[in-house]
Amino acid sequence: MLAKSPVLLAAAAAAAKEVARISGMESEKVYSHYNHTDSCHLLRWTARESYQFMYARPWEKVVQFYSNLVSRGTGASGLSELFDSKYEMTNVTKNADSSNEKEVTGVASKDKEKGRGGRWNRVTFKIVLSYHGGSFDGWQKQPGLNTVQGAVEKSLGQFVDEKKAKQLNERSLPIEGCAVVAGRTDKGVTALQQVCSFYTWRKDVTTGDIKEAINEVVLRKLVVLAVSKVSREFHPNFSAKWRRYLYIFPVEEENPKENSDRMTPQNRSSFPDCDVKVSPSSSQLDKQSMSDHPQAMPSDNSNEESSSLDEQEQGNGILIPTMKPQSFSVSKVDQLLRQLEGKMLSYKMFARDTQASRNMGPATVCFMFHCRAEETTLPSTDKESEGGIKVMCVELVANRFLRKMVRVLVATAIREAAAGVEQDALITLMDATCRRATAPPAPPDGLCLVDVGYDEFKREKCFILN
Repeated sequence: MLAKSPVLLAAAAAAAKEVARISGMESEKVYSHYNHTDSCHLLRWTARESYQFMYARPWEKVVQFYSNLVSRGTGASGLSELFDSKYEMTNVTKNADSSNEKEVTGVASKDKEKGRGGRWNRVTFKIVLSYHGGSFDGWQKQPGLNTVQGAVEKSLGQFVDEKKAKQLNERSLPIEGCAVVAGRTDKGVTALQQVCSFYTWRKDVTTGDIKEAINEVVLRKLVVLAVSKVSREFHPNFSAKWRRYLYIFPVEEENPKENSDRMTPQNRSSFPDCDVKVSPSSSQLDKQSMSDHPQAMPSDNSNEESSSLDEQEQGNGILIPTMKPQSFSVSKVDQLLRQLEGKMLSYKMFARDTQASRNMGPATVCFMFHCRAEETTLPSTDKESEGGIKVMCVELVANRFLRKMVRVLVATAIREAAAGVEQDALITLMDATCRRATAPPAPPDGLCLVDVGYDEFKREKCFILN
C-alpha cells in the first residue's frame, strides 16, 4: 500500500481543522434581538413575529388587483380608483411621443451646430412599460430565470444593427438588444410605468415596431405604454429626479388555520428575507406556546391600536411594557412616515443586501419628497363577491431608493405604530448600530413602482394628499 504524500496529509489536516472551526462557529451562533432604548407603550414584535404578521394577509387579492391594472394597460392612472381625491394623471400614451419628439429635434439641431458625430448619430428610444411582478423573477436578467429584462432584450434583438449582430455571433452570444432601466425591481414587485431605454444605429426602426415586438412576448403581463425617440443624453436612471412607490397592505388577516399550514419551516426557506433562525423540528409558531401566551402574536383585529397595557415595575421604579400588541393604527403609521418628508437622511438601517462599502456616506442618503399612509378599500376582483377588503396604502416619493428599502420601511413603520412609539421613532432608528433594529422586509406582493419623474416633483400629483 502506497504511503500518502506529506502534502496531501497536510491538506487533509487543514481541511479537517477548517471544518471543525466552522462547525464550532455554527453551534455558538446566537440570534439576539436588538436592544431598543426608546420608550414604547407595548413590547415590539420580534423579527419572527413581525414576519408572521406581514405574511398572514390575503396577498392573492393584491396580486390580482395589480395583474388587472397591468392587463388593462392604463398605467399608473388606474390607481386613482383607490382614492377619493380627484386625481388625474397625465396620459403617458398620448403625451409621450409629442413631448419627446420636440426634445429630440431641439437636441439634434444643437448637435449639428456643435459638429457632433459618431455615437451621437445613433437613435435612442425611451420605453415606458408595465409588468406584473408575480409573473416574473424580477427585472434583472439572470440565467435560467424568467425576468423582465430578459424578455425585453430578447424582443429587441431584431432591431440590433449589423455590426453589433456580427460581434455577438462571433462570441456565440444570442442576438439581443441592451435595455437600460430606471430602477431594478425584485421578484414579485409590479411596475406600472417603468422606464427603460434602447439604442440602435438603424434608421428604419420606428416606435411602433418596438412597441409591437415587446407586447407580443408575454400577453397581458408585459405591456408597453409608450415608445418615443429621445436625445442621446437621456439616461433612464441618471436623468430621473424622483421615483414613486406604492405599497398596498391588507389590513384584514387571512384565515389563521390556513396560515398555520402555509407558514412551516419547509416553505419558510422560500422567504429568505426573514433573518430568524428556525429549528427544523419546530413549526413557525409552537402551538403549545400559542396557547400558553396568546398575546405573543397579533390577532386579526384591524385598525385600533391596543389600549391594554401590562407593565412591570423594575427595581429603579421605571415601568416597562410586558405585553405584545395585537394590531396597529393606520393613522399612527402616517404620523411616523410624515416625519421623513423634506429631509436628507441615511437609510442604511432600512436597506438590505448592500455591500459594506455602501453602508456609509452619500451612497445611503436619500431625500424623501412625499411619505404618507392612508386606509382605503381595495376593489373586489371576484364578480360574485360584493365590496372589497380594507387596505393601507403607503405612498413614497424620493430621489432614490436603496435595495428593499421600501419594504423594510413599511414593515418597520407598522411594527413601531403597533408598539405605540414616539413620532420620531423612524428617525431615531437611523442612528442604530445594527440592521436588526428594523423589521424584516414586508412581502414583495404589495409593492409597486408607480412611475419615474424627469421633471421637478409636484406634490399635487400625489395620490395621498390628506
